[in-house]
Amino acid sequence: MSRFAIIKAVLGPIMRLMFRPQVEGAEHIPGDGPVILAGNHLTFMDSMILPLVCDRQVCFIGKDEYVTGKGLKGRLMAWFFTGVGMIPVDRDGGRGGVAALMTGRRVLEEGRVFGIYPEGTRSPDGRLYRGRTGIARLTLMTGAPVVPFAMIGTDKIQPGGSGMPRPHKVTVRFGEAMEFSRYDGMDRDRYVLRAVTDSVMAEVMRLSGQEYVDMYASKAKEAA
Repeated sequence: MSRFAIIKAVLGPIMRLMFRPQVEGAEHIPGDGPVILAGNHLTFMDSMILPLVCDRQVCFIGKDEYVTGKGLKGRLMAWFFTGVGMIPVDRDGGRGGVAALMTGRRVLEEGRVFGIYPEGTRSPDGRLYRGRTGIARLTLMTGAPVVPFAMIGTDKIQPGGSGMPRPHKVTVRFGEAMEFSRYDGMDRDRYVLRAVTDSVMAEVMRLSGQEYVDMYASKAKEAA
């Protein structure tokens, strides 16, 4: 049994008891082949809940600090996050975006599932912010379809970034797969990249019901 299967078997019942996840539209995730899951990002817990509600293992980028901690807590975090599919990337060296893009491309070329939060960081206030164009580059470079998703209620698990998760019902809603083959060979066209990204974000907004802000979340955090 894989470590992913063990984690799902052990933690799955606990997560279901605490968060009572309601999963909608899971049939939109292809049973095999490369696929990009693109959704909103409300809290740290998103990356714990998403892999546990998907039948296929979801690979996603995470801060390398999640797997380099010291002591028992650090080892347990590393075991969990790498087990559920997190790929650690150093995002403080100035080339984090390039590393994340290349990692995602490799995952998709291997026929696996890659999860991404196009906003690039957690929402500072529960609203949906402008997407970064890395999602568009990935789908155009690899031909992988994009399945948009929405995390609903996860911000109530850790309100204000509080440490200990609290029980609260969450919903994970998946939309129909989106494909952009009509833009083949145009992965360097910034207008195409923006159009593709905005199309994905419009679907995420529809699924989540969030208010949309045409501004990068990182800029909103700086201005706060």
